[in-house]
Amino acid sequence: MWSPPPVTETPGHGHMQILITGVKGRLGSQLLTKLSVDGHTVSGFDIDTTDITNLDSVTKSFASAQPELVLHCAALTAVDYCAEHPDDALRVNGLGTQNIAIACQRHGAALLYISTNEVFNGQGNRPYLEYDLPAPINSYGYSKWVGEQIVRDLLPHFYLVRTSWLFAHGGNNFIQTILRLAGEGRALRVVTNEVSTPTYTEDLVGAIARLITTGRYGIYHLVNEGYASRYAFAQYALEQAGYDPALVKPITLAEYQRASRPPEYSVLRNFAAAQIGITLRPWQAAVDAFLAAEPALKNHD
Repeated sequence: MWSPPPVTETPGHGHMQILITGVKGRLGSQLLTKLSVDGHTVSGFDIDTTDITNLDSVTKSFASAQPELVLHCAALTAVDYCAEHPDDALRVNGLGTQNIAIACQRHGAALLYISTNEVFNGQGNRPYLEYDLPAPINSYGYSKWVGEQIVRDLLPHFYLVRTSWLFAHGGNNFIQTILRLAGEGRALRVVTNEVSTPTYTEDLVGAIARLITTGRYGIYHLVNEGYASRYAFAQYALEQAGYDPALVKPITLAEYQRASRPPEYSVLRNFAAAQIGITLRPWQAAVDAFLAAEPALKNHD
């Protein structure tokens, strides 16, 4: 049976040379802004310039950046696509991560790998702790778990950060979809038996920015506090945006036909980071802050 590595403490880091993969994504772009403001020298690449599934391509980008720390955000995250194309998921999220880890080896760089609640099977009855044993039930979760194992196998210095149900400004996340459909007068049917923790990307970015200055390598669950079903999450967002929460109707996962099967109860508990003072606010407060910054999403009738 695999035994987890100990959390290793090293002196805190000040200014660092940081490279971000997937830098044009919502998480990567916010990390670029935040860490630059914090005084780090930050660069990044995305699929238009660097193919993480090609080691030569990755090697060239590392040679230019000369990173001390790499934040690996690049991933294939379309879970239904991953279910339909499992080899693609494994190639990008698994072997792509191997290429990043090999490049980190060659440059003596630490790696922060972004992983997911979907590495767990969702069959437990309590929130998952950092060293609970993963057992993914879908192709996306499996590919991210493969990435986790590669990072642990190849590198001595890493942060493995799991998070869940991200919502961010821009794009088309769960909150935006629910509020858009409500504004269009569309029927809303949302599952009651898929439960996890909604997490605001801005809060995650702040937590990562603090974590990388500690030098305390290990596995972390960085999520907003608390948990909710998809149904309760939708109801709260509707109510806070000025819509009738009764607009959303409850259904079960069995009634929601999709290619990927999500874990039912994949709540992550932030235990390890909380021990060093890194916590995120309750998810309800995070939704409130998100909506305050997105007045166009609110019901103005």
